[in-house]
Amino acid sequence: MVRRVAVIGAGAAGLASVKCCLEEGLEPTCFESSEDIGGVWRYTVTSRRVSVYRSVITNTSKEMSCFSDFPFPQDFPNYLSHGLVLEYFRMYARHFDLLQHVRFQTTVLSVRKRPDFLASGQWEVVTEAGGVRESHVFDAVMVCTGHYQEPYLPLASFPGIESRFKGQCLHSREYRDEQEFRGKRVLVIGIGNTGGDLSVELSRVAAKVFLSTRSNTWVLSRVSAHGFPRDMVGTTRFNHLLDWLLPAALTRRIKFRKFNSWFNHTNYGLASSKSSKFKMIINEELPFCLLSGTVVLKPNVKEFTESSVVFEDGTTEENIDVVLFATGYNFSFPFLEESVGSAIDDNRSLYKCIFPPQLEKPTLAIIGLIQLTGSIMVGSEMQARWVTGVFAGWNKLPPPSRMMAEVLKSKENLKMSFIGYVDKIAACAGVKPSVLRLLLTDPQLALAIFFGPCSPYQYRLVGRGSWSGARAAILSQWQRTLKPLRTRVLADTSNSSSSWCWMCLLALPAALTAGLVFSKYPWAGPQL
Repeated sequence: MVRRVAVIGAGAAGLASVKCCLEEGLEPTCFESSEDIGGVWRYTVTSRRVSVYRSVITNTSKEMSCFSDFPFPQDFPNYLSHGLVLEYFRMYARHFDLLQHVRFQTTVLSVRKRPDFLASGQWEVVTEAGGVRESHVFDAVMVCTGHYQEPYLPLASFPGIESRFKGQCLHSREYRDEQEFRGKRVLVIGIGNTGGDLSVELSRVAAKVFLSTRSNTWVLSRVSAHGFPRDMVGTTRFNHLLDWLLPAALTRRIKFRKFNSWFNHTNYGLASSKSSKFKMIINEELPFCLLSGTVVLKPNVKEFTESSVVFEDGTTEENIDVVLFATGYNFSFPFLEESVGSAIDDNRSLYKCIFPPQLEKPTLAIIGLIQLTGSIMVGSEMQARWVTGVFAGWNKLPPPSRMMAEVLKSKENLKMSFIGYVDKIAACAGVKPSVLRLLLTDPQLALAIFFGPCSPYQYRLVGRGSWSGARAAILSQWQRTLKPLRTRVLADTSNSSSSWCWMCLLALPAALTAGLVFSKYPWAGPQL
């Protein structure tokens, strides 16, 4: 029987895990190696630990990123600085009285099975604080250290960077602000969200910025049609259903045409609509930087000389002062015993991206090792709710052999659909809402859930941990979105969100049709 739970890390996933343990009557102890909560969202000017850079802004909006029973304050902007995210974490921790369960400046050195693990499922956790080591016994462990741990620096893929290049070379982990790059010629390698952000920021002070990529990349804006947050407009159950119903080639074509409606990506050398493999990043300013020449897009690097870089298309850029790798991170769990840690290649080697399937007792869970098309924070909280339900005995897992078989046959991408994944875990936890049932009992709410944003509050409507404020939070989310914009009221005070109500009414026949399809073929498609 699980009672005492070790939670490793006090970032977003760790705080949610502590709260979920308390909700299930468990006794959590959270070990945090630094002196404060927040994880990567606690900005620091030193590079001793991973943190966001000074200018970072969230890519997901507040309504789509909050903990499911604790909305962001309505006067917070829709996209948030690291300072506001950290302030929100502090509010969450205070509201649910979580800090008393956190042991700060305590490093976890090892997590090993107890000798009687086959019977007890217990773990021995060794920690160090102030130079003093301590051994603890826990019934279960939740690892909440995330995937921003070890910088991925693929120097071997760039001939000459170590043997010939005389300039400065660093990883984006070491970047804090742009001042040290003033007047320099900078090459940024990697066009993920970080590479795009840093290229734009550096372009304001650097003599020249070159952005090298080997990927086809679609650049999106946080601002969607009519000025609403993109994820609130796009991440809906209706769109998720369309993605399943329509052929993949047609869906891709529709998306590419929509992406190109902002600017033609082929003209900018970013992506072609004929590309089968591509990535998407969020960046409003990058297209203008490319258009104005302050950032120059380049292909993959072929090799480095002492002060220049040669690209695969044969072009050369001279007098490069700094090479900044925005090449991401490798995750690692150095504290886990070898038999467990070595079996975790990536999240696809875990059952539902959470449980190591080879363990005889499911008392170890990896929380937050996911990449979603939406908020990782929301996905991590849902994982924690299911996991603590398993620990408390409310939710059951299949035997290890079945879990292992599912992992081996899984063909999940590393980056998964937000709705698809969170719905899957919510169904396991018994908290996934039924649109069809709500259509009969609460049509207004059903339409808001199906056609409106798939916000976290939906997962607090039913099941264990349901929240009495969930319905009101869903029906008022557009008002909270507009609230921080009402700093200058104009004469036209018409309700800008009323068009969404009309859209829901017009699309009602589609919902009813979908209901008939799935009632006749219940095995088909994503469950509503």
